[in-house]
Amino acid sequence: MPAVLVTGGAGYIGSHSVKALLGAGRRVVILDDFSAGHRGTCAALQSIASPDQLTVVEASIGDTATVERACREHGVEAVMHFAAWLSVGDSVTDPAGYYRNNVTGSIGLLDGISRAGVTRLIFSSTCATYGEPQRVPIDESHPQQPINAYGETKLAVERALPHFERAYGLTSVALRYFNAAGADPDGLLGEDHAPEIHIIPRAIFAARGDDALQVFGEDYPTPDGTCLRDYIHVADLADAHVLALASLERGGPSARFNVGTGTPHSVKSVIEAVGRVAGRPVPYTVGPRRQGDPSSLYAANTAIREALGWQPRHADLDTIVGTAWRWFEAHPQGYGD
Repeated sequence: MPAVLVTGGAGYIGSHSVKALLGAGRRVVILDDFSAGHRGTCAALQSIASPDQLTVVEASIGDTATVERACREHGVEAVMHFAAWLSVGDSVTDPAGYYRNNVTGSIGLLDGISRAGVTRLIFSSTCATYGEPQRVPIDESHPQQPINAYGETKLAVERALPHFERAYGLTSVALRYFNAAGADPDGLLGEDHAPEIHIIPRAIFAARGDDALQVFGEDYPTPDGTCLRDYIHVADLADAHVLALASLERGGPSARFNVGTGTPHSVKSVIEAVGRVAGRPVPYTVGPRRQGDPSSLYAANTAIREALGWQPRHADLDTIVGTAWRWFEAHPQGYGD
């Protein structure tokens, strides 16, 4: 059986997609340097994999020779590429690091898989490629004008993909995520970043008394003054990747899709949802705006619904928060590695 190489498969979204692939009976090769991913994630995934279904290769995406060798040795015919740095704020203060990791590393990966004859790629992109919205909801025709280095680096890779298709036959689907959130409904996997930058886990930590929560600005032109975002459950994101791969395997064309629920929620409404799930108010303070944050980002998702038949199964905000809460309650120290 051909394999799917999953870069960053020990990370948050990558691991949930690996689980979805394993559940579909696919053979998977995780490639991760464990700079942000977790060995505990791989152990959890191994616990549900059949014999010889899951292999882990410890390497950087920029190690072209190792990428090529892994693809050839394991019969890789498709790649899901998640490995990237992801903090908007850090990308503003360290653009060199973001370009080195997200762009140079990705080009090394694309070179390696192309040399190995791989012809299908699902790329983890982001709504940050759009920048400050000219209109909402945002559809795929919206101008891509990033306002931070994170969005610029993802857009740089998107722009490289058509060239790799023309030269090497590498077809691709780029999925522009909105705000990934929640945890595996089965409780096997969750979100464990160090440091944690996402609002739902940070609000959960505050509700448990583990950490302080600061809201970055409440003077945005939104109903309650805090940023509006589209929170998409990580398992629904994983479903989108599996459907996108199936489309390419059927001979479908390269494509670019938004992946979001289409419903915006403010930062304060997320904090209130965590309070409902926790059964207690979430303490927080308000600080200045964070550089590089647009006021409102939410998706028009008609294109992916019509082209791939995708639809979110866990769109309710309290449901999303509930899965995250249960995982953190069961794993107070995260994966522990």
